[in-house]
Amino acid sequence: MVAEPGGVLEKAADVIALQTGAVWHALASEMLDAGQLSEDEANHILRCVVEALGEVLPIAAQAVADNPAADLLGYGQAGRDIGAAMRDMRG
Repeated sequence: MVAEPGGVLEKAADVIALQTGAVWHALASEMLDAGQLSEDEANHILRCVVEALGEVLPIAAQAVADNPAADLLGYGQAGRDIGAAMRDMRG
């Protein structure tokens, strides 16, 4: 079975990717706030966050393409926040 672009399976995959990204963001934020990550833990979390981000960015890009009037400022701030979190994780 091949998912149709814009079909139910594609939408379900998008929802899962967004939920996964949200979970990794929350987990990484909590772990960073605790301030007691080992280098191995930080590297693992960083890999997971980068993987989730790789799945979320195409969804965001498609949402913007589908709505040219979308407010891009929100995406810019989110990108800066993600960059800051990644720099913090590297120590």
